Amino acid sequence: MATKRDYYEILGIQKTASKDDIKKAYRSLALKYHPDRVSVDKKKEAEERFKEISEAYAILSDDQKRVQYDQYGHAGIDSRYSSEDIFRGADFGSIFEDLGFGGSVFDDIFENFGFFGASQGSRRSSGRHRGSDLQYDIEITFEESAFGTERAILIPRHEACPDCKGDGAKPGTKKETCKVCAGRGKTAVQHSFGFIVTTACPKCKGEGSIIKMPCPKCQGSGVVTAERKIHVKIPAGVGDGSRLRLSGEGEAGAKGGPRGDLYVVIYVKPHQIFSRHENDILCEVPISFTQAALGAEIEVPTLEGRVKMTVPSGTQSGKIFRLKDKGIVDLHSHLRGDEHVRIIVETPTRLNTQQKKSLEEFARISGEDISPMRKSFTDKVKEMFK
Repeated sequence: MATKRDYYEILGIQKTASKDDIKKAYRSLALKYHPDRVSVDKKKEAEERFKEISEAYAILSDDQKRVQYDQYGHAGIDSRYSSEDIFRGADFGSIFEDLGFGGSVFDDIFENFGFFGASQGSRRSSGRHRGSDLQYDIEITFEESAFGTERAILIPRHEACPDCKGDGAKPGTKKETCKVCAGRGKTAVQHSFGFIVTTACPKCKGEGSIIKMPCPKCQGSGVVTAERKIHVKIPAGVGDGSRLRLSGEGEAGAKGGPRGDLYVVIYVKPHQIFSRHENDILCEVPISFTQAALGAEIEVPTLEGRVKMTVPSGTQSGKIFRLKDKGIVDLHSHLRGDEHVRIIVETPTRLNTQQKKSLEEFARISGEDISPMRKSFTDKVKEMFK
């Protein structure tokens, strides 16, 4: 099995290349290897090269796909996207606008040479188009993000018309093939730059067929607006800002085309006690001066309830203790993080006479003026100002 070349190498750019750099590199190579601009004996080679550079551009010009590729290489792309999904959403149309044509220069290539899925041409000629993607924002609690949950959401979206089944024609009638373009949905024009450029058929507007009697329910569009109830499973360990992709739950495609996807964006409410740091959680627990000095067994909150924790005598404020496997589950490895407990020693603010006398006596007995920490600090200050 042949190994795919590096996308950056294919376009001749660095990994730090900007979007403009990627676009310029692709434009230059596309003009060079477009099959309409090479001799017959080199056409097959040009087709393969054109496909290769177009795939590289589709990945590197898409922020999400580029991150996936940078992290996991070709394996990350192949495991997540189908051959058709790779090109979905890529902006090919704006690359040659200044030459007097846009995406049409690619339409002819995609259909005639079967690039990126031979079914694309048939979808264009029949008027079938993939539906748009949708986004839904959802807010969950800190605990739900840690352990996972399931939510039912209502999504207003376009559904295939129940009367015409998405066809657009009145039930009992059929579309008629456009006589101007013979059902292709487009006409070809020779461009001065040497390209055979296609334009949408003016009669059927690129559909390839004409509806003489539109469906009364959807007025020929093939879709109607409806509210859909969808159950979303939110996995344990999901983080704030994460996106869940529900394939095929977006808008219905035109004229029976495939559905788009639904992206659920997760927002996690801040917690009153815990804060998250990757898969670990942190909480601050206040204890008294006496507990810190003498040591104590205290109750500490965790995501699953309270647990006992021993604070040794002489514990300083800011000391952090670790509770193993009390954090959040990793989405990929399923290993659990830890809980870090930061001790905050509270200094008394309101002392009665007896308490003050007791503390003064404690200070006298302890010789606080020559305590190890204060002596070390004082010595450092003296050294600094010598």
